[in-house]
Amino acid sequence: MAAASDSVLAMASDTSSSPHVASDDQSSAGQTARAVKSTVMDPQLLRRVGIAVIAVVVALKILFWLFDGTRHFLFLLLLAWLFAIAMEPAVGWLARKDMRRGYATGLVLVSLFVVIAAFFAVFGALLLEQVVSLVQALPEALVSLVDWVNRTFNTDFDPNQITDSLAITPEQVGKWASTLGLGIFGFFTSLVGVVFDFFIVLLFAFYFSAEGPRVRRLVASWLPQESQRLVNNVWEVAVQKTGGYVASRLILAVLSAVITSVFLLIIDVPYWLPLGIWTGVVSQFIPTLGTYLGGALPALFAFSNSVLDGVLVIVFVVVYQQVENYFLSPRVSNRTMNIHPGVAFGAVVVGAALAGALGALIAIPIVASIQSLVETYGRRYDLIPELAMDAEHPLAERAEIRATGSAREPAAEPDSNSTDEG
Repeated sequence: MAAASDSVLAMASDTSSSPHVASDDQSSAGQTARAVKSTVMDPQLLRRVGIAVIAVVVALKILFWLFDGTRHFLFLLLLAWLFAIAMEPAVGWLARKDMRRGYATGLVLVSLFVVIAAFFAVFGALLLEQVVSLVQALPEALVSLVDWVNRTFNTDFDPNQITDSLAITPEQVGKWASTLGLGIFGFFTSLVGVVFDFFIVLLFAFYFSAEGPRVRRLVASWLPQESQRLVNNVWEVAVQKTGGYVASRLILAVLSAVITSVFLLIIDVPYWLPLGIWTGVVSQFIPTLGTYLGGALPALFAFSNSVLDGVLVIVFVVVYQQVENYFLSPRVSNRTMNIHPGVAFGAVVVGAALAGALGALIAIPIVASIQSLVETYGRRYDLIPELAMDAEHPLAERAEIRATGSAREPAAEPDSNSTDEG
């Protein structure tokens, strides 16, 4: 009874105090409403807000206009930066040998020019001729491959339908071949723009490489010392990891192109030089699917030559991929970072969607730089036992660990020095 009376008194007191609480809430709400009304009706404040909104909109319009007008130039700067960090291993090695960075950068660039000029002096005409012939022979090779598949596996694929679906019609191929030929005026006019862009990339790549430390000091001088240390570490990690990644991909691409071209020449596959270069570039700069895409085109022309050549090309691609994975790549890329195939493939897709083929090529170096920064400055935590044991114990032991709270002790190995008695 006492408890009941207490509860009744408490309810009465709450009821008696509720009007005061409600009145307080109403008064605070009224004050808030009056403050908002006075703020909204203030002409000076409205004028400031309107001016701020207009200024933000105008600034965004100007930024978008500037970006749209300089997008190509910014892309060239990005290529120059990637080219500079690709040269950084060689330039840094020469700089550590007491050579000035400007001279070291110039020596590396001249060496690259000599190698490229020697290649085109020896194989330039042959390469262009084989590329034009390869593009013209592509429909015929595809038809031959489809006919062989129909005869071998008793199928009824229509080669004309396949070529039409892939847009490899004779008319389209004729356009490709005329574009690649030497007698097209448009090709030479566009070549002027390509050469101009090439020299822009070289100029800024030389500046980024030779003046890199000075630019870093200039940027750091505008920051406090704590931020200077961060900028210095970020700069070094990005250049080291990304430069090593790009350099290793280039080395592996050259090795793959040379070895593939020599193999195709030995087994007498037509268009061996452009097919070898295609395989080397695609296999290294397109992750996951690059090896298969790179080897598919040589296999196609090899099958059009003979079934044995096609089988030999497929076997060579598979064997070379294993040799590269277990022997060449670990030695060339031992100082670079590994990128998850899924992340790399997604980066290539996004880069191709944003900037075409060049965007696909530079997407992985950019992701490598971002990943290096995340791994350097990101924080990781220790795994809980349930997650840690997934990688350390087989599936059969996990239920026992969860039930007992401890792992099963491994069986003791028999003592090799003991002897059986009796």
